Amino acid sequence: MDGGGGVSDPNLKTDRASVGGVGGDGGPAVGVQINQRHSHRRLPDFLQSVNLKYVKLGYHYLISHLLTLCLIPVMIIILIEASQMNPNDIRQLWVHLQYNLVSVIVCSTVLVFGSTVYIMTRPKPVYLVDYSCYRAPDHLKAPYERFMKHSRLTGDFDESSLEFQRKILERSGLGEETYVPEAMHFVPPRPSMAAAREEAEQVMYGALDNLFSSTGVKPKDIGILVVNCSLFNPTPSLSSMIVNKYKLRGNIRSFNLGGMGCSAGVIAIDLAKDMLQVHRNTYAVVVSTENITQNWYFGNKKSMLIPNCLFRVGGSAVLLSNKSIDKRRAKYKLVHVVRTHRGADEKAFRCVYQEQDAAGKTGVSLSKDLMAIAGGALKTNITTLGPLVLPISEQLLFFCTLIIKKFFNNNIKPYIPDFKLAFDHFCIHAGGRAVIDELEKNLQLYPTHVEASRMTLHRFGNTSSSSIWYELAYIEAKGRMKRGQRVWQIAFGSGFKCNSAVWKALRNVKPSQNGPWDDCIDKYPVELLS
Repeated sequence: MDGGGGVSDPNLKTDRASVGGVGGDGGPAVGVQINQRHSHRRLPDFLQSVNLKYVKLGYHYLISHLLTLCLIPVMIIILIEASQMNPNDIRQLWVHLQYNLVSVIVCSTVLVFGSTVYIMTRPKPVYLVDYSCYRAPDHLKAPYERFMKHSRLTGDFDESSLEFQRKILERSGLGEETYVPEAMHFVPPRPSMAAAREEAEQVMYGALDNLFSSTGVKPKDIGILVVNCSLFNPTPSLSSMIVNKYKLRGNIRSFNLGGMGCSAGVIAIDLAKDMLQVHRNTYAVVVSTENITQNWYFGNKKSMLIPNCLFRVGGSAVLLSNKSIDKRRAKYKLVHVVRTHRGADEKAFRCVYQEQDAAGKTGVSLSKDLMAIAGGALKTNITTLGPLVLPISEQLLFFCTLIIKKFFNNNIKPYIPDFKLAFDHFCIHAGGRAVIDELEKNLQLYPTHVEASRMTLHRFGNTSSSSIWYELAYIEAKGRMKRGQRVWQIAFGSGFKCNSAVWKALRNVKPSQNGPWDDCIDKYPVELLS
């Protein structure tokens, strides 16, 4: 429960732009009325009659395929020349090659050697075979009224803290069906090591059981295991608990990542990817979760109360493979992972910080500078990611604007690349309503692009590093993921980190078996209060 998702301002300013949502369509419709009597005397309003996005798409297509378009005439000329050759010309060419046999052999050797080196050294493709998201039983649901009632009955919170939690809940974007662990349903709550272990087992084993069932992969076939959980790190480790439960093989490469925040899921994917480059013909499983039971805050410091209101039970299990045979059944191929770490900056390092308050009660404190720091980390991350994914047209526009601004006109606004040309779907970590609002605004996304993030936050709350998988499951459940489309998963975490993963769909993706949205996808999207 690291709170690294850029949640609402701890000072709880009443400005709804910082904690609330945006309008349903992102802005009012604009209409133009034309006096019909004089309309024949006027030129058409091109800004209204021409859809500029198609002009931009055409420009993008032209520039991105410029090399191909230039090569086509060259190929046509070569084919025409070849078609005009007679048998005598071919015989003369053969004689010429015989007299230059050494050159032909040398060139062929270099070509074969270069091709072999390229094939042997290029990165092995990593396929996402399938994944599973844990869904808690209904008796663990925590609607607002029950949440506030239990908070009051514990006797640990004063009236000011209770009112603060109520306002956070109202503006958080969470719905009435999110889950909290079993220990928090008792009055007073019963946090303990045993209860925390029980929560971890229910989440991890629930996701893994479903994953093994849906893929048909046997636990003994797993060669790499990566588990990430920030605040609960028992001994033996969570990864060892999984090895013990499923009797995984003795030579398994297992890793347990702790204290890395809500972006640790992408870090775990990156680690698994690197391991799959080294170990051939094997499977890797990545388990992402967070444990709430022992990390509930029972004090009255405002900046440490927000995680109580936002974090909820959840987890995911992802099956990755480097086997070429799995390409036929895999859902996605991993394209890029970009990681940004701002920990060298003191403010960024301490903006999400686990500590004790004045009364000695432990919790995660969120700095009021969190959103600004998250914005800086995002800027660095997309600056690195942009050249890898953006079409050449967008990169040229950005570069030209930069040159004009530096040498000719300093007042010109910097060009913001259109990431909608690079990605078809966006999975923005559901850390809080504010972070989703800010990314929607700064990346100039449409409401449909952030729908999965908003609905995941509403239905499941902030499930930390696993939230991006609930969002991907939402897109699949809606039937929106088509072959060849790209999806961008982006998450924020303590440290401070911003990490991105880019996936490409290998087929028209159907929802996984026993998905988290199975019985409720038709109810979404729901209208959220502003």
